Amino acid sequence: MSVPGGYASALVVDDLPGARAWLAAALQAAFPGIEVATAGTLGEALARIDPPPALALVDLGLPDGSGMQLIEALRTRGAATLCIVATVFDDDAHLFPALRAGAQGYVLKDRDRDSLAGMLRGIAAGQPPLSPSIARRLLRHFQPLPAADADAPPLTPRETEVLRLTAKGLTLNEVATALGLSRHTVSGYLKDIYRKLSVGTRAEAALEAARRGLVAP
Repeated sequence: MSVPGGYASALVVDDLPGARAWLAAALQAAFPGIEVATAGTLGEALARIDPPPALALVDLGLPDGSGMQLIEALRTRGAATLCIVATVFDDDAHLFPALRAGAQGYVLKDRDRDSLAGMLRGIAAGQPPLSPSIARRLLRHFQPLPAADADAPPLTPRETEVLRLTAKGLTLNEVATALGLSRHTVSGYLKDIYRKLSVGTRAEAALEAARRGLVAP
């Protein structure tokens, strides 16, 4: 049977039955006639990739491992499977490792079935399966650093260290403990960092830290 888009088979990997059903329904809406297998654990998924499916929708957090291990296994086998991460995580700490593992798409579970199906149908037209917020994050990450504000002095070594720890996800109290400073002092450093970098949130500061090579993206 010919399947629109050329994707005859798919594997959905998610530990939540409701999410598996929703993802499978989106695939079937996007590619009528596609055969969809499902797995709730990494072990089950690894047992279902011989032969490899044409498409795989993979959650990252699984009871016995990470969806990235499945993506890496498919890549190691030389499979032509189009691997798409389907997750609730929209942060750099999950996005970039997944892409490095071999994911060719990254969609968030904040869409209804029809909008996800529309995104999947776009694959056949060469459109990358990326949620809009993820696409914006990627574009911003690869934009060149803006020219430094002539009136803004560079970050001091201490400010740079505060930024690095903040970008790694440490709280104010944790940063203060790590550096032997008071919470109030760290808060003051962060205000100066925000001003110098022209950012207004911890997330924006973390992104700037990654772009400056202070933390791994």
